[in-house]
Formats: sequence, structure tokens, C-alpha cells
Amino acid sequence: MFESREAQRRIGRLAWVMAWVALVVGQLHALARHQTEDGKADLDLPLTAFWAEPAGDALRPLLDWASPDAVYLTYGKLWLPVFVAFTLCAFVVRRRRQPVGVEKWAWRVALTGYTLACVAVAAEYWAQWGAMNDGLLEVVFLASVPIMLLTMLGSSFLGIVLLRRGLRLPAWLLAFTFPLVLVITAITSLGNVVLPIAFAFGILGRRVALAEQEPELQTTPVAA
Repeated sequence: MFESREAQRRIGRLAWVMAWVALVVGQLHALARHQTEDGKADLDLPLTAFWAEPAGDALRPLLDWASPDAVYLTYGKLWLPVFVAFTLCAFVVRRRRQPVGVEKWAWRVALTGYTLACVAVAAEYWAQWGAMNDGLLEVVFLASVPIMLLTMLGSSFLGIVLLRRGLRLPAWLLAFTFPLVLVITAITSLGNVVLPIAFAFGILGRRVALAEQEPELQTTPVAA
């Protein structure tokens, strides 16, 4: 799948589209969380309440079509295709770059985190339907903590390495993935911390799909 140039372009287009889907669905998921018993406390954060309360009122038909748990779990299921899209695109970009040295290790760490994150998201949302299973959520959450740390730190590590290789905007987004965790969680829900990753690979995926800036997708030796 990753050898075919046409397949790579399709994955690239998918990553670009799903990055924008994540931006919209991520906020719907956050608003749905605020309707649940556990998520109401999020509105105590001033930055969250500033946008979420008026948005929740305006988008009420998208939030009250079922029980709060059912709506939250349904929107949560849409995170899986987002994670799968940027993970596939990451494999494509890694293959096209043919990394060496420290970049090779950075890709290994990041891709391991992305793959495990896909499994965690599938377990958290696709194993539940209608009502939340608190026992399952607790187990998945505890297992997801190290995966999330690996994903965030691995992305920042990869971004820093790619910055030294001259990749610019996507690399900056990846490099700031870990520092942005506190900012994003103060404004919206925890799931949205992957938005910098989704857009980093969405941008790279678009370049692959359009066959633009091909030199930027190849490994550039670092000057001594």
C-alpha cells in the first residue's frame, strides 16, 4: 500500500480532509462531553466556558438527539478515522523521506505512539455503545496515559529533528505538540491535543497528494 504512488496520494488527501474533520468533530465531541456528568466540570475553566456555553446553546440540535452518554460516545467514534488517517500518512511520509541517523529513531518512536494511540481510541469508543462503561473507561484511560505521553513526546521529538532538516510548518506543529497540551486542554477537551499532529500530517499529506515540494519530503543532511 505504501509503495504505490497513487495509494500515497490517496492517503495524503485523506489526511488533509480528516485534519479539518477533526477540527470540527473535536469541538462537537467536547461539547457533548460537557453534557455528561463527568464532563460538566470542564465548564469551570474560564476559557472553556467562554466558547462552549454559547456554542452549546447554538448547536443544541446536534447535542440532544440522544442521551448525553450516547452522543458523547458517538462523536468519540469519529476520532478513530482521524487517528488512522494521520498515522497512515506518517508511514507514507517516513517511507518517502528514507530517514537516517537520529531521524530514523524519531520516526520509530512517533509511529509506535501513533499506532498504539489508534488501538487506544478504538478500545475507548468503539467498545461502548449507548451508555458508558465506567470500568472499561478507567482501564482504557490508565492504559492510554503512557500511550498519550509517548505520542506527544514522540511527536515533539520528531518535529525538532525535522526542523533541523528544514521541513518548516509541519515540523513546527509537531515540535509544539507537547507544549500545546496545556493550552488546548484549557480551552477544549483532551482529545483535541492531537490536532497539531493531524494538521502536520494533513499538510504533508496534501503536498504528497499534489506532488508539491518533493525535495521537502526527502531527508536533507544536516550541515556540520
